[in-house]
Amino acid sequence: MKNIHKLLGKVASQEAELQKTEFLAPCTRGGRVLTRVAGMVYTFVPKPRDFEGWGIFQPANQKTAVVIEEPELFQIAEYLERFPAIRLWLADKLKGKTWLAYPTNESDMRQRVGAEGPVPVHLVTEGNKFEPVVARWDGRSWWFEEIDRRADPIPAEQLREYLKKLTPPEEIRFKGMTPEMRIVYQIVAQKTREFEAKIKEQREEKRLREALRMGGGELNSFQDRGEDYWLVEWTTSTGEHHSSAISKNDLTVASAGICLSGRDRDFDLQSLVGVVEADED
Repeated sequence: MKNIHKLLGKVASQEAELQKTEFLAPCTRGGRVLTRVAGMVYTFVPKPRDFEGWGIFQPANQKTAVVIEEPELFQIAEYLERFPAIRLWLADKLKGKTWLAYPTNESDMRQRVGAEGPVPVHLVTEGNKFEPVVARWDGRSWWFEEIDRRADPIPAEQLREYLKKLTPPEEIRFKGMTPEMRIVYQIVAQKTREFEAKIKEQREEKRLREALRMGGGELNSFQDRGEDYWLVEWTTSTGEHHSSAISKNDLTVASAGICLSGRDRDFDLQSLVGVVEADED
């Protein structure tokens, strides 16, 4: 019985000590904060609940910790110094202050922390796409430390220029380019609306061009005519020009542009070429 009382007394003492403890911790929006007191790891819901950033917390009880003030920059630096630093490029903003990032040297990151990119980096306070940054890995999460001022700015500028021109990833070339640079460019390109639209247009053009080629015709141009069809400008092997309305779904003919006695929808773009050329003969 004495041992039980002694144990209960120790637990009560630890709880009292816990509520008097102030600790520094990073917190993502909707996340939790952790600290270690008397060898025990405690996890708390922050108050306010939507807090995002670095804070100095004080436990209100065993489940909730209140933000009592913002830490000084040197305090944050001292906290982060305990963890390995890895250099990355920012790629895409996910939500709040969290960005998707890719390592500048994936092999080095794998060897040092056993992780591979891309990774989410939290509490990013500055920077943009292709920005080189330094982040710290605490064994659970990646935390932004600073813009990497020692990094060569030229690759980021080159990548931004290529993105501005909507250059496909396989076509980018410049001195000093690495596999990691191409991968981070691919990630950014996939998340860029204008780039996605261009890739879709190129894919559609290839589809139409291939269908016409197999039928013996050639694509001149095509225009989007709403959700259902394209207006396709094309020529036969003899050089005759035609305009046809073609379904986006399966390339069936909505309107051939010539008289097919109401049978337009019996053909697709490929077979239409043969029908038109036969009519020309």
